[in-house]
Amino acid sequence: KPAGSLTGTDHCPAEKHIRKWLDAHYDPVAGLYTFSSCVDLADLSGDGESRLVVGDLGSGLSGMKLKVFQGTALLSESTLLDLPTGLVAFFMDLHEPRIPAVAVASGPCIYVYKNLRPYFKFTLPGLEVNPVEQDVWQQMSLPAPPTMIDVTGQFDVEFRITVACRNGNIYILRRDSDKPKYSMELSSHPVGLVRVGKNVVVGCTDESLQGFTQKKLWRTTLPAPIITMAAMDLPTRGFQGVLVGLANCEVHLYRDKNLLSNIKTPDVVTSICFGRYGREDGTLIMTTKGGGLMVKILKRTAIFDDRDGTPGPPLAQSVRLNVPKKTKLYVDQTLRERENGVAMHRAFYMDLSRMRLAAAKAYVKALESSLTPMSSSLSEPLKMNAVVQGLGPTFKLTLNMQNTAACRPVMNLAISFLYDENLYRMRTPYLRIPLLVPGLIYPVETLVECTSDKGISDIIKVFVLHEGKGCPLLTAHINMPVSEGLMLN
Repeated sequence: KPAGSLTGTDHCPAEKHIRKWLDAHYDPVAGLYTFSSCVDLADLSGDGESRLVVGDLGSGLSGMKLKVFQGTALLSESTLLDLPTGLVAFFMDLHEPRIPAVAVASGPCIYVYKNLRPYFKFTLPGLEVNPVEQDVWQQMSLPAPPTMIDVTGQFDVEFRITVACRNGNIYILRRDSDKPKYSMELSSHPVGLVRVGKNVVVGCTDESLQGFTQKKLWRTTLPAPIITMAAMDLPTRGFQGVLVGLANCEVHLYRDKNLLSNIKTPDVVTSICFGRYGREDGTLIMTTKGGGLMVKILKRTAIFDDRDGTPGPPLAQSVRLNVPKKTKLYVDQTLRERENGVAMHRAFYMDLSRMRLAAAKAYVKALESSLTPMSSSLSEPLKMNAVVQGLGPTFKLTLNMQNTAACRPVMNLAISFLYDENLYRMRTPYLRIPLLVPGLIYPVETLVECTSDKGISDIIKVFVLHEGKGCPLLTAHINMPVSEGLMLN
């Protein structure tokens, strides 16, 4: 095949009857020795084509390099001074076009490459631990040393840290807790940890694959020991699964405990990476124990069947249902419904019609009295929503006005506020609104100051008026928050 080509035919004997993957490329002498943590896919040039970034271990003592592949050709390589242990592509800034940098953990340093060139080197300081940092680590204590960590969420909002430890247990740390929130005991020591949505899939040394949330969900037995694991996320199809490389030269694809695909490989797979490569979204990249490189493409017509691969009837079929006995109350109620079914049906529909009538009357009354945040006027259709910002005692009140008419602007409008003057003070209680062009949102801002120190709040009413008319076009009630600034004082 020509260099850079990622097209091929499905000629793998084990997959011919399923026809899910296309063999795009296989180079048994590529000389790539790496693990899943040192492989990533990223658009390093901002041209829409993703490159393969690999932290090559070399011989273990020398020849460690950072290699970048485009298609099937080696694009660039940079020498590393120590063995790489992790690699990730990330965005350093918000400039356009969005071009990610590559961070490589190697020895005691983290090397950052940008535009395929060395950009920054961060050396972990060999200093004494800061007492504040030491207290934080002591607060988030674990019963055993961790071996694998998976992190999700944001530090300032909410995060969850899933940790696999040497005692064979899985612990979950959360932001609101200093100690593990949940603990999951495994049947043997973990060798792989992958998060799929809200679930955690763990591979163990007893040749099993197990799924957890806060408790054990399922367990399936594998035909060989696990070598590597990786997540398979395909947002275009809403598909998420787990790829498991086994010691018997097979790669299994699981969704929950169901085996969806089995890929035979010529050598033991040591690293797996799935994502967008080139311009193909569903690309599976694998490296082998002998240094080979394999690229497979998921067919657009591939269908994954979620049926359990275990032969024979499902286990749930043999579980006897615990059907409760019929009580006298149940029998009496059944006879009553059978004898008075027509009357009960009529009574139900009578109550339902009354409820619908009451809701319709309340809706019409709200429209006629302009008590809704949407105008019912055909000549001046408006929509408004309010946002309150701040902790107090001064709040920023933003009213977003929108003209929902098709092509007619609205003018000569004003906004008036009604509030308790013993609690609040507004610098501009009366505002004029400029001409509203259809379809655009116009933010109108004002400041509200809370003058009470009792720690209470009230409702501020907003009226949108047409100059010269006393009836408002629409009305909004804003529930003001309690002023935390005054409470702290």
